[in-house]
Amino acid sequence: MKNIIIIVCLLLVSAFAKAQELQSYIQEAEANNPDIQAYELRYNIAREKVSEVNTLPNTTISTGYFVSEPETRTGAQRARFSISQMLPWFGTITARENYASSMAETEFVEIAIAKRKLALSVAQSYYRLYANKAKQNVLDNNIQLLQTYERLALTSVEVGKASAVDVLRLQIRQNELQQQKEVLQEEYLAEHSVFNNLLNRKEDIVVDVVSEMMIPSEDPVFSDEGLSLNPELLKYDKLYKSVEQSELLNQKESAPNLGFGLDYVPVAERPAMNFNDNGKDIVMPMVTLSIPIFNNKYSSVSKQNKLRQQEIESQKNERLNTLETAFAKAKSQRNQARIKFNTQEKNLKQAKDAEEILIKNYETGTIDFNDVLDIQELQLKFQINQIVSVQMYYVQSAVINYLINQ
Repeated sequence: MKNIIIIVCLLLVSAFAKAQELQSYIQEAEANNPDIQAYELRYNIAREKVSEVNTLPNTTISTGYFVSEPETRTGAQRARFSISQMLPWFGTITARENYASSMAETEFVEIAIAKRKLALSVAQSYYRLYANKAKQNVLDNNIQLLQTYERLALTSVEVGKASAVDVLRLQIRQNELQQQKEVLQEEYLAEHSVFNNLLNRKEDIVVDVVSEMMIPSEDPVFSDEGLSLNPELLKYDKLYKSVEQSELLNQKESAPNLGFGLDYVPVAERPAMNFNDNGKDIVMPMVTLSIPIFNNKYSSVSKQNKLRQQEIESQKNERLNTLETAFAKAKSQRNQARIKFNTQEKNLKQAKDAEEILIKNYETGTIDFNDVLDIQELQLKFQINQIVSVQMYYVQSAVINYLINQ
């Protein structure tokens, strides 16, 4: 019992260390990945647009000089100076700010989506690296096992209990495993570059991969409600809200605009005349009202916004169906991985029992090296399948985490 407790503790510590190591890589990727940085810059641009829309129309200043000065009772008008300022309807600027803010919130959700996708890619690449290393270790162990069998075969040849053909077959099998290992090494180098590129760092930086991973006895408990909080769905909620803000802005912009201005006309004094208003300048305050009588534009925008909301709802429902399908598929494949792992565990135990029988037969001088190769090939197959099952389990767990992790 004491030994079992120690083993369980070691497995828990190993799992925790694995999770921490992978999480640190994900955090590094989020901090350095240029795609994430691009999304963050887009968000900052969208936030800056809030300040951009918080402005009034340009102030209009005009001046004119009378080439032929018109005469008035108080004197000749020499020039005209005007200044005017149009003002949007009450609440229009606030509506513009709200619309710009809603668009910025949509960009913020895009950052969350990009980070989730990046975390999934890093995790999948990490598990591929683990599986590759584990397969190489299995091949090394099997090559060493075949070398042991080769020495047994050579001894048997010397005493006439085996032929040189048995030795050659064992050597050929070692060559095949060595070839598989070298191919895996090349695949590892390629995946190693993929992983470092995801973290936006030099390709030759060493990646620390956990040496052993096991499928836990029980699956983590996930709530299906987390799927509705996936950023891919929240994005449509933000888009829907932005259309609402767009319609509110459209209603404000369809209202009249007010304008205020001032005209100033300098007047020359009439010569040889003396009265109170002689040469009195003209100052004329003005009020302008811009009325959108032909407002088909705003009616059309309202219809477009309504159709856009319907489109967003349809897109959200379609995306929800896609995510639900992916979630069900990921859970199924994770369960399949556990089933396959347990089956390979049983098969591997039986193969080892068969191997022990062969070794005992060798002690009695009745070993068959054809059976040795068959058992070795089965053991290798079961071990590789176990590694693939572990990889599939954690890859699908990463997919589930992407879909419903809050």
